[in-house]
Amino acid sequence: MSAATTIADSAAAHRVEALIDALPFILEHRGKVFVIKYGGSAMEDEHLIDRTLRDIVFLSAVGIRPVVVHGGGKLITDRMRAAGMKARFVNGLRVTDAASIRLVAEALDGVTNPMIAGKLRMFGGAAEGVSGTSVVRARRLPPQRDVASGEEAVDIGFVGEVSALDLAQVRALLGGGTIPVISPLAREDSAAERVTLNVNADLVAAAVASELPASKLIYLSDVPGLMRDPSDRQSLIPSVTAAQIKRLVKDEVIHGGMIPKVQSAVDALARGVDKIHFLDGRTAHSLLLEIFSTQGTGTEIVA
Repeated sequence: MSAATTIADSAAAHRVEALIDALPFILEHRGKVFVIKYGGSAMEDEHLIDRTLRDIVFLSAVGIRPVVVHGGGKLITDRMRAAGMKARFVNGLRVTDAASIRLVAEALDGVTNPMIAGKLRMFGGAAEGVSGTSVVRARRLPPQRDVASGEEAVDIGFVGEVSALDLAQVRALLGGGTIPVISPLAREDSAAERVTLNVNADLVAAAVASELPASKLIYLSDVPGLMRDPSDRQSLIPSVTAAQIKRLVKDEVIHGGMIPKVQSAVDALARGVDKIHFLDGRTAHSLLLEIFSTQGTGTEIVA
């Protein structure tokens, strides 16, 4: 037997062992719903996008029922810039006037949503895009105090918070083995006519996970997880309880835009989601490593 054959056999055996090691996790999670919030710079590189979406198809293939809620901030900003509009954020929320909400909707429902659903199908999964306007109702947010500038009452426009969900379409897709791909848009619940609102994708994902309810809510973005020092990857907090989150906020370990994200995760735990994961979508197969091995790659939040 040649050395090359021996190496090839060893590599094949290693792959088989990896599958066998994953079997207990596959059996544990089969049939359960995972809501995956997909955003940040993990959505800005074609190679990263393909790798992540292929991993989500793998989840579906082994019997897990994933639901994807996506962002799309960079594309929106690029489109606004091309139209001569300047992006402004107040406390992490994009100021969205009548002109920019049209660009937001076009970017999310016209480009990002069909791209994700199409790639999931290309990799062998069954997937269907779902506009958030068909499943999410929202209240328009009142004027906000801009913490950064000190301005007291900034009208942030067509931006809302989730007030109600109608997940019949999502449940039907899951029941048929299809991956729903949901955009973070909503229909204003108090408007006489149809008005579209822009909603933070983290909050949409948490609301959907709570309502289903999901077994896991997974945030895939461009940060490794919760860290005591954002400049030091070694300060990653691998596991934390909902009670400990309050202390981390008080100590300003969790601060700024991470506070509403983490609070929405804690609320989802209180409403029936079993576990929350914050993962770096730029890390190769972080999603599969977190779910199918004991080698955690990010931060988990448990009740």
